[in-house]
Amino acid sequence: MNALTLSRRRFLTYSGAAAAVAAAGGIGWKELADRTRTDPLPPGTGVLVTVTLYGGNDGLNTVVPAADPAYQSARPDLAYAEHEVLDLGEGLGLNPGMAGLKASWDAGTLAVVRGVSYPQPDHSHFRSMDIWQTATPDHPVNTGWIGRWLDGNGRDPLKAISLDPVLPPMLAGATTAGAALPLSGLALTKGALGTAFAAMGGASDGEPGPQAVAARSITDLHRTVATLGPAVDATTAAPGAGGKKAATSQLAAQLDVVARCVEMGAPSRVYSASVGGFDTHADERSTQQRLLTEVDAAVSGFLTRMAGTDRGRHVVLMAYSEFGRRVAANANEGTDHGTAGPVLVAGAGVKGGFVGEQPSLTDLDDGDLKPTTDFRDVYATMLSGVLGSDPAQVLGPGRSTLPLLST
Repeated sequence: MNALTLSRRRFLTYSGAAAAVAAAGGIGWKELADRTRTDPLPPGTGVLVTVTLYGGNDGLNTVVPAADPAYQSARPDLAYAEHEVLDLGEGLGLNPGMAGLKASWDAGTLAVVRGVSYPQPDHSHFRSMDIWQTATPDHPVNTGWIGRWLDGNGRDPLKAISLDPVLPPMLAGATTAGAALPLSGLALTKGALGTAFAAMGGASDGEPGPQAVAARSITDLHRTVATLGPAVDATTAAPGAGGKKAATSQLAAQLDVVARCVEMGAPSRVYSASVGGFDTHADERSTQQRLLTEVDAAVSGFLTRMAGTDRGRHVVLMAYSEFGRRVAANANEGTDHGTAGPVLVAGAGVKGGFVGEQPSLTDLDDGDLKPTTDFRDVYATMLSGVLGSDPAQVLGPGRSTLPLLST
């Protein structure tokens, strides 16, 4: 009996680690890597990436009506001047922190859907986000819109992946839920201990069946880390795929993982990423611009990377928040919970430009913008145009699609 066999037996038999290794080998990342090798997504298949801006992003300081005197009057300390914003035309401009997305606009691959909300908007973060994620404004339900899509399209959890800290309601169906895969789920010990652990995955003649299974799990785990680890381990300073630099924000880390999965042909059709901090009741201008700069860097970097590959050119990214903010600034150089806001849709297959009517800043509903576009029509467009599904099966009858996609 050699030293390696003895150490393996002691490790696998007496420490109780066999069960732990088997569990680690069965985590979602391993399953995803296995399916990527055996059942890759066919080239040319549409992929949807949702980016949730939690907290109620101020749409009026994101897509800025800087040329409107009513905007300047309502926000004397928060308003951007016309020369500060990135001009989109029609008196609107992107926040100064969004230069990357301005380049997408100029390239015709960014659409701005204006005035997006739902009938009788709710000012509660929790209720409004629940409405956006379940797509049922009229009454609470226990399923999300992507979860219902999963229910009707094979009931495969790996078709929808969340990079969020927890599984969002959007991905929960009646019979199927998407997979919640943590960014740190594939970090392995390095150095001498890591080398010794990897060696335990080697074959050994004559060992009992359970030990052989556990050993193979170690090998599978290391193979998974080799496949997806550089993107998933967001804390590393090492370059990622294609010499990419390490992610500079949590959202960038999430989108790095999505990019790696898309490029490898992972079987997932929907990815959910998110960033928080947009509840700007005070000191809004500097806080929001910092956050939007991070979002812009993460999203524009992701879009540039996707535009360089055949699989990536079939990716559509949709960024939204649970509501906008009120038109008038409050006394703390911030804004309070409002209603409508813009939804950004981007990708190589997106038909760039404005979609929907810009809400009036003078014809208000008790200080709030009057919505002009129902968010369920944005979803209907994603379901039919990106996921190739009947929107009525997910959203019910009566929804319309929007001119957001060029292909």
